This record gives sequence, structure tokens and C-alpha cells, in this order.
Amino acid sequence: MTAPVHTNKDLDLSFASRGVWLVKVPKYVANKWEKVPGNIEVGKLKILKNPGQKAQVSLSLSEATMCVEPDEEKIPKEHRLDVQTVNRQTLGVFSHYAPTPNPDAIVPESEKLTLEGKIVQKLECRPYADSCYMKLKLDSFIKATVPVRQVKHLDKIVQNFKPVSDHKHNIEYNEKKKSEGKKARDDKDSVLEMLFAAFEKHQYYNIKDLVKITKQPIVYLKEILKEVCNYNLKNPHKNMWELKPEYRCYKEDEKKEEGKEDDDDD
Repeated sequence: MTAPVHTNKDLDLSFASRGVWLVKVPKYVANKWEKVPGNIEVGKLKILKNPGQKAQVSLSLSEATMCVEPDEEKIPKEHRLDVQTVNRQTLGVFSHYAPTPNPDAIVPESEKLTLEGKIVQKLECRPYADSCYMKLKLDSFIKATVPVRQVKHLDKIVQNFKPVSDHKHNIEYNEKKKSEGKKARDDKDSVLEMLFAAFEKHQYYNIKDLVKITKQPIVYLKEILKEVCNYNLKNPHKNMWELKPEYRCYKEDEKKEEGKEDDDDD
């Protein structure tokens, strides 16, 4: 994966001092506006100012926005906008213009990054609770209660999506659990004898090999191993068990001790 390439671009600050409104509209309005072609009026904004009162802002959607297709629902036309002045934040609106490549152009047109203005007010568009809006909300609630998965009656077998009674990895897992469940716990001393006999042959074992050797449940076996063995967390014998020093009795150690005894006799 390669890192993205960033190029230096000039930022146009011609409109840096311009005040901009940030308007949040309902989802059904945004969906309508996305479908409307460009250069068409989508609504009218009305600002009513009375002396000594806060300005009242309203939005009236255009006929192009209100046009209802066969599979669409009617949406409210009139909305009010709650205004909130932005004082403690510095928010800006940027635009990025990426020209279409033109191989015939003598001087290729460059990308343009512009600061369109500073956000001075936040407005939230809210519909009036009329019959149209209430019907829209009721329909949305009904749609939300419809289950995503439904039972359908099939007249014939669909070969491509024939159901599987059980998956392979589930079968293997269940068989493994059954086999482990059937293992009876032997006496602790008997398990220790098997462990000591195994460690006389090799110094290090992983848990899977010890389970095969002792035929004991893994939880029970680990309890015994913690008493007489150390678990290695570092290489070169990472994730392997070995006897604690006080329980070790390797053949090499016996030979060294015999050699020392012979030296003492000399």
C-alpha cells in the first residue's frame, strides 16, 4: 500500500470575509435535491424581520422538488429554520474544483481550492407538524417494523442456494468437543508419571503433544502443568512447556554427575 501523494495548491482567499450559513435539512429533502437536475430552483428562503424581535426564517420548496414519482411519498412543502449564531467556533466552507483533462489544451487548467467564506450562523430546517408530515412519519415507522428477512414459499428447488444442514468447521468443532468430553480424568499421580516419562525424552513440549500423550482434558492437564512446569513466553521455545528446575532429571545431567563422581574417586 502506497502513501497518497499530496501536492501544493494555492488557496483562493478572495471570499474569506464573506459570511456563510450552514443549513441542516431533513433527509427526505436532501434526497429530493440530489435527484433534481442542476440550474433549477429547488426552493425559496423567506426572512421576516420585525423590530425588536428575532428574525424568522422559512423555506418553501419549489414545484420541481415537490414533484412526486410513482414510488415516492409526498413530502411537506413548508419548513421553518431555527437560527443559531456561531460565536465560539471558527468554521469555514471550502470548494475544490478539479477540471476535466483536455489533451488539446495548450496550457492545462489547474485545480482550484477556494475558501468560500466563514460560517456565521447554523440553521436547522424543521417541518411543520401538519397532516402531510405526520403521514410521512407514520409510513417511516411502518417501514421500520417490516422485517428484513422474510419466509418465502418456493415452488421448486433452487440449486444455487441449496441450504447446508451443517458446515464443515462446525462438524469438526463439535466432534472435537465430544472427544474431549469423553476423556476421563486420571489420578494426578498417574498423570505426573506420564509427564515425567515424556520429559525424560524431550525437554520441551507444546500443549497439543502433551494432550495426546496423557489423553487428559486440556483444562485438567494445564492445572497439573502449572505445578511442575514453566511456560516459555520467549523464543526459541515460545509457547512450550518445560519442567521446573527442581523436577528436572535429564540423562545428560546424570552423565555429568557420574563423571564428577569418577573424578572424585581419582
